[in-house]
Amino acid sequence: MSQINANPKVDFFFDEAKKWQEELILMRKIALECQLSEELKWGVPCYIYKDSNVVLIHAFKEYCAFLFFKGALLKDTDNILIQQSENVQAARQIRFTALKEIVDLRDILKTYIYQAIEIEKAGLKVELKKTSEFEVSEEFQKKLDAMPDLQKAFSALTPGRQRAYLLHFSQPKQSKTREARVEKNIPNILDGKGLND
Repeated sequence: MSQINANPKVDFFFDEAKKWQEELILMRKIALECQLSEELKWGVPCYIYKDSNVVLIHAFKEYCAFLFFKGALLKDTDNILIQQSENVQAARQIRFTALKEIVDLRDILKTYIYQAIEIEKAGLKVELKKTSEFEVSEEFQKKLDAMPDLQKAFSALTPGRQRAYLLHFSQPKQSKTREARVEKNIPNILDGKGLND
């Protein structure tokens, strides 16, 4: 099977890698052997089928990884997919800490990539948890009840922005910290901004 050429705009990611360089280069080769286009997105190599993101390569301090955008839909027959945190709904990673792991899993990795491509071809979507299913912290609910303008502004935000705030507000264990987060973000919500805008 022929390989699609590497994108020169992405070369720097591999050339400048201080850690995991051999692993990252092999991961790139595997992704390109699966007939995916290579682009740079979010500062990392992203592999695309037509206009759909399929998998990207991550490098962290402790490991490097393939991240499958719709990994939740993959059949994880080899039990190698990792959900980064309980709040990640769609994406799944396959992590590596040594070149030998990638070499040993090469055929399996291609199988997962081809499976992800088939998911894109079929137009499948991950059914995301609805915003109404996310916990609303007591501290935020009190502000929403007391401030109709805040309630209206929050309701006008996109579902993704709403979820980001709800997660951010409910994460701390202490009420004082949750309250501080709510107070700090009220002006942004009133301005129609998301948590990271």
